[in-house]
Amino acid sequence: MARKWGVSMNTTICAISTAMGVGAISIIRCSGPKAISIVNSIFKGKNLEEVPSHTINYGYIFYNGEIIDEVLVSVMKAPKTFTTEDIVEINSHGGPAITNRILEILLLSGCTLADPGEFTKRAFLNGRIDLTQAEAVQDLVTSESEKSRKMAINQLTGSLSNQIISIRKEILNVQANIEVNIDYPEYEEGEKYTKETLLPKIEKINIMLTDLLNNAKNGKMIKSGINVALLGKPNVGKSSILNSFLEEEKAIVTPIAGTTRDVVEGRFILDGIILNIIDTAGIRKTDDVVEKIGVERSIKASEDADLIIYVVSSEDLLTSEDEEILKSLKGKNVILFVNKNDISDKKLSTDFVSDDYIIYGNTVTFEGLDNLKDKIRKMFNLSEIESSNYTFLSNARQLSLIKSANVKIENIINTIGDLPLDVFTIDLREAYELLGEIIGETYKEDLIDELFSKFCLGK
Repeated sequence: MARKWGVSMNTTICAISTAMGVGAISIIRCSGPKAISIVNSIFKGKNLEEVPSHTINYGYIFYNGEIIDEVLVSVMKAPKTFTTEDIVEINSHGGPAITNRILEILLLSGCTLADPGEFTKRAFLNGRIDLTQAEAVQDLVTSESEKSRKMAINQLTGSLSNQIISIRKEILNVQANIEVNIDYPEYEEGEKYTKETLLPKIEKINIMLTDLLNNAKNGKMIKSGINVALLGKPNVGKSSILNSFLEEEKAIVTPIAGTTRDVVEGRFILDGIILNIIDTAGIRKTDDVVEKIGVERSIKASEDADLIIYVVSSEDLLTSEDEEILKSLKGKNVILFVNKNDISDKKLSTDFVSDDYIIYGNTVTFEGLDNLKDKIRKMFNLSEIESSNYTFLSNARQLSLIKSANVKIENIINTIGDLPLDVFTIDLREAYELLGEIIGETYKEDLIDELFSKFCLGK
């Protein structure tokens, strides 16, 4: 589908691009065919329509005979701008009153209030960036760790796009050669395709797609973090472990069993990856209505977790109830933390957790907590992510399209011995188009609207 935006692309939009609140500077951004003339009509200083592009100009915002603010105005002329349109940015003194007043004056002077993400949407629709780069803009704004920042900036510079484009070229080359072989069998200079010569080319494409899928879990981990549930019976020290991780008294700690009756959440960063820690209510049979709800929520949290740290006390070790719970967690990532080894030095072994993932420690001297972090690093291969190039799929939309494209390619591999060559051009074409959706070469307008609606105003 050709990129178009209709009537609204002819409008000049404006929005506040900095966070609202008291601050040194606020930026109000305008983009569109009349951006320079509209701002010039309320600016007292140099004639903005005559200044060179990419200059900053000192003056005042002036309206109805009143000086509104002393400002610096950046003028950037098309096409060498973020949106490829004329862009003007008014750098005013910070503060809600003055920022909103300048925005109001711009709207009265002919601008239209931008929708969320509309500046980035225009950059995409005008061909300045592709869809993966547009998504990376939002990821960069919302990144909470150094790794998520690296992944977003890597994608913004086109690393993922280049991989997708490379795979599409491979598909297009194979498809074109099949069609030449079928339509022009007398053409001697082209590569002759048989099922035997086609298979390795399809397998090469499959490997490229599979590599992206295999690395997708790293992208999800970097962007969303690792969900960790602290699980165990009451009064084994789960809340103390949470507080130790967070280095704050997030959860209430008392000697009374059942103090934690609902999930308590916190987060900290380990090697650039966010760990979303959930301290759950102790799991036990109870007649207390409130505590029973907490236990149910604990079980639900364990089902959704990427990692479960199951906590037991070195005084009691594993009870039959613990063994039943660990049995139910088979197939999940589990680390068994034996707490309170400052009170008792008993050792344990269980069929449900490898001895290598049993950690002994306590939250009084903090023994074992560093070992616990090391096991998390090992379990999720965090050191490998540190050495990678951060070219990962970053969201469910991209992952879904790659999976669908890979299915088309695997269909060819699985049926190549049974069907004529021309049949495979259908799957190749569909895979090519699916990959095109990732970078926005083809798209549905409602999907684009939904995607950009999640952006903040002014971006």
